[in-house]
Amino acid sequence: MNEKKVDNKIKIFVIIVFFVFIVVILKVFYIQVFEYDKLNDLASSLWSRNLPIEADRGKIYDRNGVVLADNITTTSLVLIPSQIKDKKETTKKLADILNVSYDTMREHVYKNTSIERVHPFGRRLDYSVAEKIEKLNLDGVYLVRESKRSYPYGTELSHTLGFVGIDNQGLSGIELQYDDYLTGEYGAIKYFSDAKGNKLDLSQVYESPQNGVNVTLTINHEIQASVERELDNVMTKYEPETALAIAMDPNTGEILAISSRPNFDAVNYQDYTQETLNRNLPIWATYEPGSTFKIITLSAALNEGLVDLDNETFYDSGSVKVANAKIKCWKAGGHGAQTFLQVVENSCNPGFVELGNRLGKETLFSYIDKFGFGKKTGIDLNGEATGIIFDLEDVGPVELATTAFGQGVSVTPIQQITAVSAAINGGILYKPYIVKSLNDPETNSVIKENTPTKVRQVITKKTSKEVRRALESVVTNGSGRNAYIEGYRVGGKTGTAQKVENGAYLVGNYILSFIGFLPADDPKIVVYVAINNPKRVVQYGGVVAAPVAKAILTDAIEALDIKRRKGDSEMKYDWDDKKYYTVENVVGKTPKEASKILSKYNLEYSGSGNTIISQSPEAGTRLEEQSTVRLMLGN
Repeated sequence: MNEKKVDNKIKIFVIIVFFVFIVVILKVFYIQVFEYDKLNDLASSLWSRNLPIEADRGKIYDRNGVVLADNITTTSLVLIPSQIKDKKETTKKLADILNVSYDTMREHVYKNTSIERVHPFGRRLDYSVAEKIEKLNLDGVYLVRESKRSYPYGTELSHTLGFVGIDNQGLSGIELQYDDYLTGEYGAIKYFSDAKGNKLDLSQVYESPQNGVNVTLTINHEIQASVERELDNVMTKYEPETALAIAMDPNTGEILAISSRPNFDAVNYQDYTQETLNRNLPIWATYEPGSTFKIITLSAALNEGLVDLDNETFYDSGSVKVANAKIKCWKAGGHGAQTFLQVVENSCNPGFVELGNRLGKETLFSYIDKFGFGKKTGIDLNGEATGIIFDLEDVGPVELATTAFGQGVSVTPIQQITAVSAAINGGILYKPYIVKSLNDPETNSVIKENTPTKVRQVITKKTSKEVRRALESVVTNGSGRNAYIEGYRVGGKTGTAQKVENGAYLVGNYILSFIGFLPADDPKIVVYVAINNPKRVVQYGGVVAAPVAKAILTDAIEALDIKRRKGDSEMKYDWDDKKYYTVENVVGKTPKEASKILSKYNLEYSGSGNTIISQSPEAGTRLEEQSTVRLMLGN
């Protein structure tokens, strides 16, 4: 009986041992196969240290590959306090080179930590400073590679690009909006040390950083450079409070250029106020649009079939009475009898009050809503405002009248250019955007791409064609004549809006604007310019803002390779305008005959003979009066 009990106990013991043995084997297998990497990393972390290597931030390009935001390689100071043998001497030498006090440097050298990044004065060091530290060859003192953001074109596009902080994190603009994409992943130089932190004589391991994703914008750098130059000229010449300009492709919603003043230098953003840094005026500013808003009223009236521009007349006595208010025309005594096309050309307020009354408040405000006013456009930039539009129940006869010519409502520049683009592009409202694509930093292949977004059809193609014709007539015959470009079909509209403060209009304080596009029959670009309270100049948008838009449009002709257009409307010249004429063909004529035909120009002859055998410029060229025409003589 006792032997049987002993036998059973042995069996039980063997089974237990066998079971434990199986558990141990399974546990070892699990550790070796499933947890090896984790445990190996934990073990390595006990005797390995990482010197961080910062990745390059993704670059930002214009649509044609021009680099707008780049990186400069710099070095930064990192200490491993446990490896520093002579802490006192190291502290003194580093303090002298970095131009800081001994006590300030001592806080870093004596710090009880495995790795100490010397911040901020040890970050992104000048080459000469880094070279001095390297020559010291001090134990526990390391220089590691870091990337510093740079902007090759200085203040250009500053509000849109934004800026980064000391740790290369995006703080505003595209840099903030797309920070998750632009930020790369750190690499490291891994070295090995004993328990006391002393460096072991083992090979270092290099883990390369992963650079951030590149961002390509819809911006055209050539047009952007033109915008920046013209705004600088405006600030110098007129000393306004602010100024801004936007250029857009009306057929897609792509932003081709955008800027405002005051602007800032992103590298030294600490030197500017938060107001300057954070206010991207083209999307943030709200103000009464003035007469540029008349394009919306005109589009609505034409689309509803309520006006005939050519065959219907309107008499402007100089003012119109609405309820208890008297609304004046800008021209004392009025324009008298005029067609509605002339109402548009002359920017006649009473004429647009009439169009507003014909539409009625429900219809006019439904079009204002369809054109996108009173809400954000959805542009891919932060800080966009909504503007202010009357609630329909608050609109009486006076509010209807003033809204019809752009007074009493508040819009943003991005809303205005987006709406006008819809009015001239065939009637389609597009969502504006500025980021064209996200690209792989190694292969440049597209990771994500933005495409035009159609919001809605606002007016018909036929109506849009009529709007373009009317706005071209504004430039050739009306208030927008200062935007006329010889040989090209330009359309546009001026705006002069008196500023409001605390519910009252400010005397002599205006926002002058102009919105223009070309070619008028097939728009490729639309430009909006607004100048806030310019000094020492007549307060009209056609005088101040139109020439600025003209300069930008002129540069855009080459940037976008826009060809001259036949059949363009010729401007009706005033006495003080520069006059252009078509050069006639005089090849085969005698010098006497040529002199009579080309009497408006200065003639220069070369060669000998009694017959013109060639001329420059060639026949058909539009040339300013008193320009030089060169004629070659022969037999």
